[in-house]
Amino acid sequence: MIEIKGLSHSFGKKCVLNSIDLSVGEGTVLGLVGINGAGKSTLLRLLSGVYNAQKGCVEYNGASPLDFKTRQDIFFLPDDPAYSAHTTPNEMFEFYRCFYPSIDRALFDKLLSEYKIDLKGKLRNFSKGMRRQTFIALALSVNPKYLLLDEAFDGLDPLSRKIFKEAIIEHVESNNATVIIASHSLRELEDFCDSFVLIDENRIHSHGDIAEHVGRLCKFELAFSEAPNEAMFKGLPIVALSIRGRFVQIVLEAESQEMLCRLSALSPAVIDEMPIDFEETFIHDVEKNRGGLK
Repeated sequence: MIEIKGLSHSFGKKCVLNSIDLSVGEGTVLGLVGINGAGKSTLLRLLSGVYNAQKGCVEYNGASPLDFKTRQDIFFLPDDPAYSAHTTPNEMFEFYRCFYPSIDRALFDKLLSEYKIDLKGKLRNFSKGMRRQTFIALALSVNPKYLLLDEAFDGLDPLSRKIFKEAIIEHVESNNATVIIASHSLRELEDFCDSFVLIDENRIHSHGDIAEHVGRLCKFELAFSEAPNEAMFKGLPIVALSIRGRFVQIVLEAESQEMLCRLSALSPAVIDEMPIDFEETFIHDVEKNRGGLK
């Protein structure tokens, strides 16, 4: 169990995180989302012990991430890991073995083989995606109880993302591990994360089960014989409304069947319910948090 209590952090006069409280259970894959600069990377660095909390605390089953034994259970993969000019995957593995003596060589070799990575090639000559694959293989080979990933999908092609997601799921199921992934690839997170946390304007704006969060919204497209106006939709729980001539797109925070009945009462010529996903829900959440309908 990860417990975050009253966590705040600033850089100079800029407050990045303010009074963050969160519990993350065992065996959970949590998606950490927010716009650029929201504080996702800072939170991961606080969770990993790279940064010391200025206010509040982070605890892993009651222990600090700075505790030596606890650190053995944590692996943090930043967005742009450091490596030297001549480092190879083999050398990187041996470097990480110093900090994680039980790192699994067989798993590392297996993953790099699936990714078709040359163990003796220089990382500086790899593409961004190939370097990312190498570090993901290292992260999973450590077999950490708590795996913290920053922009995990960045640079990965579709096949590599598939292999990665399958490896994450296997790791969680086999070890009851906890994985926290910060990413802008919300469609990827929706595929396999149990839950999410949205950080906006220094605070946790919303969190919970992804499917339940997406399911609270419904979206419809309508066509009318004559151009409608906004007043027609007054009283509906509107999240977003777009009117272009005779055509309307509306997102509502309510049960879809009820909204279908209420919209049908407006006598549109055509009404269709449209799918809505986690990425669109995220956009509406941030827009609402920053000042209303868009």
